[in-house]
Amino acid sequence: MTNSDPEINTTLDEKRDIEHIDAEELGQHMHIPKREAPELVRDLTPEVRAELEAKLRRKIDIRLMPMVIIMYILNYIDRNNIAAARLAGMEDDLNLTESQYLTSVSILFVGYLLMQVPSNLYLNKIGLPAIYLPACMIVWGVISTATAACQNFAGLVVCRFFLGFVEAAYFPGCLFYLSSWYTRKELGLRTAILYSGALISGAFSGLIAAGIQGNMDGDRGLRAWRWLFIIEGAATVFIAAFGFFILPNFPRTTKWLTEQERQLAVWRLQEDIGMDDWTGTEDQSLWHGFKLACMDIKTWVLMGLLFGIVGAGSVTTFFPSVVETIGYGRVETLLLTAPPYVLAVITTGLNAWHADRTGERYFHVVLPLLLGIASFILAAATHATAPRYVAMMLMVSGVYTGYVVVLAWISNSIPRPPAKRAAALAFINAVSNSTSIWTSYVYINPPGYGKPRSPLLFVICNKNSHR
Repeated sequence: MTNSDPEINTTLDEKRDIEHIDAEELGQHMHIPKREAPELVRDLTPEVRAELEAKLRRKIDIRLMPMVIIMYILNYIDRNNIAAARLAGMEDDLNLTESQYLTSVSILFVGYLLMQVPSNLYLNKIGLPAIYLPACMIVWGVISTATAACQNFAGLVVCRFFLGFVEAAYFPGCLFYLSSWYTRKELGLRTAILYSGALISGAFSGLIAAGIQGNMDGDRGLRAWRWLFIIEGAATVFIAAFGFFILPNFPRTTKWLTEQERQLAVWRLQEDIGMDDWTGTEDQSLWHGFKLACMDIKTWVLMGLLFGIVGAGSVTTFFPSVVETIGYGRVETLLLTAPPYVLAVITTGLNAWHADRTGERYFHVVLPLLLGIASFILAAATHATAPRYVAMMLMVSGVYTGYVVVLAWISNSIPRPPAKRAAALAFINAVSNSTSIWTSYVYINPPGYGKPRSPLLFVICNKNSHR
């Protein structure tokens, strides 16, 4: 795609094709009539409109992106802090066997799998993401904090299951939320910025855990791993309270936009996908969108692609344990987990920016995966400290740099109706994350260093299925 007037570059023929396809999906047998621009947008010159639209995007970015990133950082920290808690003594204190610990990791994804599709369909139905997402965040923050009180395996499993059940609302809900504000050409970079929250959490989580392990172990009679859950869970609840006041709902109902900005925000999405993205709640069926998503072959192709990537990405759930094999102490190990995530934030942002700029998706997914394959091979083939850590630096970037492009590709490929998009985002994300249930058991400590080999196979399969 070119950059000349980037917001209005869908041809009329493409729009007619899209309209015809979606009309059939909705059970209609006529073309959707071409809509007329709203009054305050209709007479704008291309130059004036481009200026207003750039101002609108900046306004939306400033209001939405910082908050959703911070929320996702905490979402990921609360999900994955069990790996740092293990290094901080949780496994010994709760008398967990290896298989019990792995079960407590994988059970989260059972709850995560069950709730994603119903949650996204419900979010689309009520149309109140500014209320729904922060409310879910408060609940999972409370559950995360309560994990500090666990005294045995059963209590840990219950907390982890319900943590996954509630956390499931956020990521697919946020992807749907962003796709209701940004055009398809803008979505790749914003998805990468959102997912940078997960990568940043990997860096921060290790640093926070190192600080707690080094300074709070035994404070007030509590082990470091209990303080880890208390502090991070309480921070989640605190930040969630701000979400109610900062986040907007959807463009049509946002009060901090002027009337002209609201009309432009709605109209540019209509131009991008060929029809109004808004559907009144009284016209929506919770399961109709899910049915439409299941009937679309693109849903299954993208699901297969993401399934392989997430399988390989399960290495991040155990990253502190993987890094520990280098041979350093607990605090040093936690500190060494940060740099790979910092590198991944940089590569993910640059790759997504270039994908949006060029409009190309395939090679922006495949090339990073080739790097990931090389890093897994290197990690499996050597015991030397320096090359092994280089491999670990590249693992996270190799897996997730292409992953965020696929996430944007879902909304690009299945843009409407909104209920279908919401269902597809959640369904694809849920099934792909189901790999985390059983890949957890891949990381049992064997003699020597063999942990990354199985995820490597998933990356290779993913590349082949994409072809």
